[in-house]
Amino acid sequence: MARVTSGPSSPEPGSGRLAQSRISLGSSLKFGGDKTTTALWTTTLLLVGFGLIMVLSASSITSYLSDKGFLGGFKSQLLYAAIGVPNMVFAASRPLDFWKKWAWVLFGAGLFLQALVFTPLGVEVWGNRNWIQLGPFNGQPSEALKLALIVWIGVVLLKKEPLLGQMKHELIPVVFPGALLALGLVLLGKDLGTAMVMAAVVFGAMYFGGVRLKTLGVMLLGALLSLVLFVVTSENRMSRLFGHASGNEDYSGLGWQPQHGLWAIADGGLFGVGLGNSKAKWSWLPAADNDYIFAIIGEELGFVGAFGVVLLYVVLAVVMLRVIGRARDRFGRAVVGGILIWVVGQAFINIGVVIGIFPVLGVPLPLVSSGGTALIVGLAAMGVVISVAKDNAAYAKELSEGAFVGR
Repeated sequence: MARVTSGPSSPEPGSGRLAQSRISLGSSLKFGGDKTTTALWTTTLLLVGFGLIMVLSASSITSYLSDKGFLGGFKSQLLYAAIGVPNMVFAASRPLDFWKKWAWVLFGAGLFLQALVFTPLGVEVWGNRNWIQLGPFNGQPSEALKLALIVWIGVVLLKKEPLLGQMKHELIPVVFPGALLALGLVLLGKDLGTAMVMAAVVFGAMYFGGVRLKTLGVMLLGALLSLVLFVVTSENRMSRLFGHASGNEDYSGLGWQPQHGLWAIADGGLFGVGLGNSKAKWSWLPAADNDYIFAIIGEELGFVGAFGVVLLYVVLAVVMLRVIGRARDRFGRAVVGGILIWVVGQAFINIGVVIGIFPVLGVPLPLVSSGGTALIVGLAAMGVVISVAKDNAAYAKELSEGAFVGR
């Protein structure tokens, strides 16, 4: 017999039929779930597909000059997508109990991989030691650490739910020592941009996980003071900050990249110069296929193309907020909230850097920029979000069946 629900958790009359029709429609779709799940799949894969096209265009010249052929960068990104999409399918097909069971192991593995950057396997890129090299393969372990940290925070908040409301229990062990250990390992590699994104991810997971605003305020104050300390103690970071404040007047130095990024967007106008016709990618714009790929989008596809990308991230944010609002428990809300801040928040940080709102931080455009680890782990993270969305659909079905029996 179907389980009978009662009390305030029971839906209002009529909501059961709506839930049943929604689930019936979703179950007929290839990936399962409801309309929310379908929207997550569609938006994510659209961003990845569009990213492949733009990486093909943006990387063609630098790939050719590095003797990889015009298609070198594109082939690599296509391979990463071919690995990432099955990972997304796997993550999406896991029940939430899977993530709850393996959260501590995943977090420990993430910390271990991040620590490897300080061994002979570690590689320094652009002054940041945040990569590891294993033969012909290299990767950025901080990307995997982001996802592991988010899932771990969700499990801890769920486990400590009866104790939340007391600051010490809200901060321990999520912030002390968990998040500080993860952030510390990244900061030891001098990757402040990634550390800032991770800090925002922790804040987002805790906010959507229901941690009190008072505790979040203390965390925010501590984060701002730490940021000031890390900036003022680094000559390079101070130069970037003052250079940005002065309008990047040092054209031949630190201002080269942001200036050429703005010029590329300005050249695009309303409809762009045409796909593949960028001038900036001809060795004028560093990281054209990575951190500054949005500049190439603006140049080749104009305001219309750039706005389309922004719109996709807005849609993704709205759908993920919908998932959060329907989550069964604190775990689902915290995990999706953290991934929301990671994917969408980092996207708008990247775009803000390219259009000159922020100084150069060195973070890619999620799901679009070239980069193997970022794409593979980003797709896995979206799979976790879909796992929560599917659990929401199952929960709605349980409530609707209970409502029918209750009548």
